[in-house]
Amino acid sequence: MMRKTDVAFWTFMVMTGFAGVTTLLNVSKTYSATSSNSEIYKQLDLFGDVLERVRADYVEKPDDTKLIETAINGMLTSLDPHSAYLTPKSFRDMQVQTRGEFGGLGIEVTMEQGVVKVVAPIDDTPASKAGVLSNDLITHLDGEQIVGLTLEQAVEKMRGRVNTPITLTVIRKGKEDPFDIKIVRDVIRIKPVDARLEADGEVGYVKLKTFSEQTHATLVKAVEQMKKEAGDKLKGYIVDLRNNPGGLLDQAVAVSDDFLQKGAIVLTKGRNLEETQRSQARPGDITDGKPIYVLINGGSASASEIVAGALQDLKRATVVGTRSFGKGSVQTIIPLGPNGALRLTTARYYTPSGRSIQARGIDPDLIVEQELPEDVKSRESKRPRGEAGLRGHLKTEAEDGKEQAGSSAFVPKEKEKDLQLQFAIAKLRGVPTAIPAKAGSPGANDEEARKKDSSEAPATPADKPSESKDAPAKP
Repeated sequence: MMRKTDVAFWTFMVMTGFAGVTTLLNVSKTYSATSSNSEIYKQLDLFGDVLERVRADYVEKPDDTKLIETAINGMLTSLDPHSAYLTPKSFRDMQVQTRGEFGGLGIEVTMEQGVVKVVAPIDDTPASKAGVLSNDLITHLDGEQIVGLTLEQAVEKMRGRVNTPITLTVIRKGKEDPFDIKIVRDVIRIKPVDARLEADGEVGYVKLKTFSEQTHATLVKAVEQMKKEAGDKLKGYIVDLRNNPGGLLDQAVAVSDDFLQKGAIVLTKGRNLEETQRSQARPGDITDGKPIYVLINGGSASASEIVAGALQDLKRATVVGTRSFGKGSVQTIIPLGPNGALRLTTARYYTPSGRSIQARGIDPDLIVEQELPEDVKSRESKRPRGEAGLRGHLKTEAEDGKEQAGSSAFVPKEKEKDLQLQFAIAKLRGVPTAIPAKAGSPGANDEEARKKDSSEAPATPADKPSESKDAPAKP
């Protein structure tokens, strides 16, 4: 049972929240401040009456904390799909994702037949140094069996304070009996950027997985390393934003700025005029002005769309792929001390040309679609795509009022079957390609190539690729 002081605090929070919602909805501009406050207090009295009645008369004794948290979350989620109440644990998890580092072991894991399977140890982490190998099965943590835990619960147990030990019981192919591996936790940094050279060093490929606090700095280092390795052979870059769900706004601005010399990057508009902000690029292009192809799909959202929209509008890159998710709003995290935080939608954002992509998405300059396996086709046909398919989403501000669904988020595991990637590589190398492309955004940056590619014969269908799976967890 929750202490009376706790009930009082959470009741106060709900009352404050209801007051905020009424302000947000701006029920009637003609009401005086006095009459408006009077109406709010009546509604709060109603909430208090309902809360006490539930606590007193519900068939089973309810959890007071859960009641209040659910009431707060219900209030916030009624505003839009992205506003929510974060419990202390959810808030901590979110901070881990945005910081891009945590105390842990350094292994990518998944769940298989009730035990944790190691996908791969991350280089130069406690797990790799202790001898953990890919395909190891972890059955116990500090002597307690994993069977019955979810993957999230198992990962939570493996994470912890830096310099604290944990013992993993492991089953390994080729060894008859399970054995223990003792590991001391250390700071693990989530790698937000993958980079490599393609086409014998002629193309620099950069995959941005998320926009955490580490993204900009990691990107700069990755590009510098590729320039050093490739030398004069480097013809251009591919920036892969596919299935990147977004992240920190300031990192989206910094990443866009990395490829620009000047111009606006993004405009954010809040409810009030004084909350309008414009971010500008500063001189300094880390790619030295070389051509850039940006890859997007239906999984590219929020911060990813800011980067794609800025580079597209400023004619700095050619955007290739399929329509992005369409999340054109900004959320602010408002800490509540030891009681978690609010994630509240506080602004809409606009591309440099003034486009709002809310519930519309970014249309690529050149549409290149992947070959979808039959099982993926059937699944994707049954689910709504993009922001426009989310219940309660903010409506588009486009003049025609039309909303557009997102697109497929499928990316083949084998890069040879990845038509969007192979198309961009061919274009940067300046070699012919049979991969079909058609006109996308009216402001396409590659008009000549677009006309040419539209007229070329389609490629012979490749073997159907396997479905890409969710990214594994990283304790």
